[in-house]
Amino acid sequence: METLSLNVSLLRRRVPNLTSAAKSVGLRPATVSNLCTGKIPVGRSEVRTLVALASLAECSLDELIIRGETVEMIETKIKTLDLFAPLAQGGTVGLVSRPGMGQLVVVTELFYRLRKDGFVTVLLKPEGDYPEISDILDYVDIAATSIEDAYEKMAAAGKDKEIAFAADRSHVLTGKIYELQEQLEDIGVQNVTTFLVDLKGEVVDEDLPYGPLETLWRFDADLSVRYKFPAVNPVYSTSSVLEGAHIDQHHFTTQQRAQKLLRRYHELRSLVNVKGLESIPKSEITTYKRGERLEAYLTQPFYVAEEFTGQKGESVSLKNTINDVRKILDGSSDSKDVEALTYIGKLS
Repeated sequence: METLSLNVSLLRRRVPNLTSAAKSVGLRPATVSNLCTGKIPVGRSEVRTLVALASLAECSLDELIIRGETVEMIETKIKTLDLFAPLAQGGTVGLVSRPGMGQLVVVTELFYRLRKDGFVTVLLKPEGDYPEISDILDYVDIAATSIEDAYEKMAAAGKDKEIAFAADRSHVLTGKIYELQEQLEDIGVQNVTTFLVDLKGEVVDEDLPYGPLETLWRFDADLSVRYKFPAVNPVYSTSSVLEGAHIDQHHFTTQQRAQKLLRRYHELRSLVNVKGLESIPKSEITTYKRGERLEAYLTQPFYVAEEFTGQKGESVSLKNTINDVRKILDGSSDSKDVEALTYIGKLS
């Protein structure tokens, strides 16, 4: 079957304010977001939706739909990201989080890991006073003070380097981030993977966070409150990398099974919190306990947090993550305590 995907970068350039533009032609912003990240495959979307998007972007359907190209993932060796919402190489990832949920820790950790893999790390400093960004500066090769400064420094880094670039939403609202991406592409610098954060936490309440994205990481208040980090919600985070033809079938089926289990676990957890474990049917207790174990396994010690947690950072290959999650889903870890699965690397 032919691989079809949406030309997200074209949409970014042509329709900077996609939220209001989508609403103006009768499209739900959430539907557009799901199409961009691949949660709704292009092959299963309504023709009228694609025609409306092509009209907004003032392009043909052939320009809007990319045929036969795959989206490559960057393996971060962070379990929950690689399995549920992989990082698209050269794409844009949006972090949807309120302050205090750990979004900057995740970006700092990724900068640490990507830098070790040869990436040049670039931070566009936000306007205003945000002392919380001080920790990330230790892992930044280039700290830019303006869009123009970022362009000059990334252009100087060259076409042969992989670049990890982080910026705050304040630069997204002006449309300048998308202009920057276009300018870099025009001079042949196409290997920039962009991380967009929202230091004010306002993006949580929007239907189409940041506009078109290849990857969306939605942080979860409940996970954060219970110190289950990284607090990225594995059910509501997504990536265009997950469109069927782009990934190994074991990855796709494991991700789907794990999401189904976690969805049901969260429903059962609401009951258990109020009425206790005895309130759910015996047939559901196994589901609940496996969901609890899987949630625990998806926590992970970070290298950049070692001095605060006293725990050594852990990296887990995607292959090991898939194998471990399948063991939990199939019941091989039913005898393990939840505590024994919390903040570990791979299963022993």
